[in-house]
Amino acid sequence: MHLEVTHLYKQFNTRQAAITALKDINLHVEEGEFVCAVGASGSGKSTLLRLIAGLAKPTSGEVQVDGRRVTGPGADRGLVFQSYSLYPWMTVAENVGFGLKLQGFPRAVRREQVNYYLEVVGLSRFAHLLPRELSGGMKQRVAIARALASQPKILLLDEPFGALDVQTKENMQLFLLNLWQRTGTTIFMITHDVEEAVFLAQRIYVMTAHPGTIRQEVTIDLPLDRSSGSKRQSTFQAYRDEIIHLLCQSEPEPLLIHP
Repeated sequence: MHLEVTHLYKQFNTRQAAITALKDINLHVEEGEFVCAVGASGSGKSTLLRLIAGLAKPTSGEVQVDGRRVTGPGADRGLVFQSYSLYPWMTVAENVGFGLKLQGFPRAVRREQVNYYLEVVGLSRFAHLLPRELSGGMKQRVAIARALASQPKILLLDEPFGALDVQTKENMQLFLLNLWQRTGTTIFMITHDVEEAVFLAQRIYVMTAHPGTIRQEVTIDLPLDRSSGSKRQSTFQAYRDEIIHLLCQSEPEPLLIHP
């Protein structure tokens, strides 16, 4: 798997002017990598993820997955939002298997895939429950299992833990790290949480705001077997401080492109 984003621009037209949300974005994600893009509000993180997912079209530039240009949504990209986006009338198992059903997989294949990924995310015994009967962290595990069930080439995560309390968020970070190591899934995640990005990622793209650009790429050279205690280590804190410094250095450019 190879994700390539090349000279990507995105503008939005208003009555007063055109606003540049993203300017000349260049990044890549390789097979089996866990990569994060981190930035403050206004850096265009969610817009970038929507373009990669094929939910929006760029003004110029392109997104490619394995050399094929992204022109719309596809099964090669699994997407998980912050808001869970589960169907409230479906059970956990039905939610996980919904994408497979849309793709026309036979019932036996769907059942096998659903059972496997519910086991992977540790929710096998909750398969019969409805979303309202789950905690926030469990709902997000269901959303991740649903995205993985279609076996995408890359999993796209849009600040998936932003709505969770601090303790649940930390538990979910450990869960996601373990999931990535167990399955070898390629992951690209956006977040505003610098600590979260350093804890999870192998590489981080630091984004500036207004317009959103890539200020710098930072390689995180930390052991893969990270734990909550890793966040207290001096090397971890040095990466965190470096990225915060890069974010604070950002000089926003004018929003207006033309009258």
